[in-house]
Amino acid sequence: MEPIFTNDAIVLGILLAVLAGIFVTAHSPRPFWKTFYKFVPSLLLAYLIPAVLNSAGLISASHSNLYFVASRYLLPASLVLLCLSIDFKGIINLGPKALIVFLAGTFGVVLGGPIALLTVIYFFPNLIPVSPDELWRGLSTIAGSWIGGSANQTAMKEIFKVDDNLFGTVVIVDVIVAYVWMGVLLYGANITDRIDRWLQADTAAIETLKQRVEAFREKVERIPSTTDTLTLMAVTFVCVGLAHWAAVNMSSWLALKDLGSLNWLEDGYFWIIVVATTLGLGLSFTPFRKLEGVGASRYGTIFIYIMVATIGMKMNLREVFDHLGLFAVGILWMLIHILVLLVVAKLIKAPFFFVAVGSQANIGGAASAPVVASAFHPALAPVGVLLAVLGYALGTYAALLCAWLMEMAASAG
Repeated sequence: MEPIFTNDAIVLGILLAVLAGIFVTAHSPRPFWKTFYKFVPSLLLAYLIPAVLNSAGLISASHSNLYFVASRYLLPASLVLLCLSIDFKGIINLGPKALIVFLAGTFGVVLGGPIALLTVIYFFPNLIPVSPDELWRGLSTIAGSWIGGSANQTAMKEIFKVDDNLFGTVVIVDVIVAYVWMGVLLYGANITDRIDRWLQADTAAIETLKQRVEAFREKVERIPSTTDTLTLMAVTFVCVGLAHWAAVNMSSWLALKDLGSLNWLEDGYFWIIVVATTLGLGLSFTPFRKLEGVGASRYGTIFIYIMVATIGMKMNLREVFDHLGLFAVGILWMLIHILVLLVVAKLIKAPFFFVAVGSQANIGGAASAPVVASAFHPALAPVGVLLAVLGYALGTYAALLCAWLMEMAASAG
């Protein structure tokens, strides 16, 4: 069904009005809004309100190019801006717990697929109107998406010859379950202190990193001139342009190679994210780092919010009721992933930040891991990018293992 508003100029106006309304009310002195935002984080609203507008038929990502623009231009730009003032020493001091929790999230996805599949086949055999053999093949694409990304998902579709109609349905399940969980994580960022107390987590390294970045910002902060702002935008979008140029050349060159299971390296979007992040990190060692003083992270945050709003446009809550059987598998699968994450985090006393970013680096990849990381603090966005890149590398191998286990589960059921 075509939404009421399909003109991207109108849709962008609606999204920016929503974001402005969120920011104005979030900083309102009125007691109601102070109480409201104490429980509902502004970044979550930036995600949910467009989702509601999409579900109501007012706007839709399927009739808009805004998500493409935001993910290809604004997200790389935000990564450059947020990496300009990165504190490498602080990130290194975060220690190995982030990597351990990330790998636990990967294990949770690999383990959750066959358990969820076997549970639904055994207890609710008529819930999903496809054969067990078709089902595990279709679900293999979710495994690819939830560990690596769209490139890994496409690879699973081709490897296991997934029917196009089933693939389209599975993609809906993938998107909605993953984005609902992303919404939970954004809310969790607002109550991270309580969760960290339950986890008995040591958050000293994270707090130190935040304080070091804030101290640097205060040291270099000044009222920006037009020249300052233009220089900041030029540096940012030259980096974005270089990232696109490198991505086109790298993906074209690698497409000529026989990469086998490494074919995810042919994904141009992967290289856009990697190169933009690398350029931002490189600039943090140069005098350009002082551009933080004229609002680098502030503009990066705005771009992140626009990105979140366009992600929300992709979520149609009404579609849940059209595919309840597959959603049962997806939800159970996600719950197993979450359980594994929380158990491991509790055992090693890892902060909730590592749980959220480790999960999103698996489930959402490079498009949303830095978004969730920045919900905790803009200085932490690069951690999400680095883990998401690792997710790309593991995606095909872990998804193949998960698919093999699901095939065994389908045969046993």
